[in-house]
Amino acid sequence: MSIRMMDIDDIEDVVMLEEQLFTSSWTAKDFLYELLENQYAYYFVYEKDHVVAGYIGIWKMYEQVQITTVGVDQTYQRQGIGKALMNEVISFASQNGCEVMSLEVRISNEKAIALYENLGFCKEARRKNYYQDNHEDAYLMVKRLEEGK
Repeated sequence: MSIRMMDIDDIEDVVMLEEQLFTSSWTAKDFLYELLENQYAYYFVYEKDHVVAGYIGIWKMYEQVQITTVGVDQTYQRQGIGKALMNEVISFASQNGCEVMSLEVRISNEKAIALYENLGFCKEARRKNYYQDNHEDAYLMVKRLEEGK
């Protein structure tokens, strides 16, 4: 198992996971843009048994990091991969001088909310009708970072 920066060769696998996990999934074009054109984007994959088992993306803008997407293959869920990916970007953000991280999560996604709270994220706001597929609300969750940790 290893966590590494995502590259173009990973896009097909990540898109398959997106389609498996989300009703409003990102496309290959979306990830290609993120990897090649978005100067603020950083994406990581978690490989297990030579398979992309999970991924996470962030936008690093000055002292802030926004988690854009995170997913773990259903076959590999409940094995700590999501937590490992989150810890990777928390460490990355801290080591790069960021002060705060944020993300949005469906209010119905209790497992993800519990993970984020366990990692020090707090609910800061509720975003009404945030998700386009079913107009579900999202929580804005925020974590304050300690530099270098």
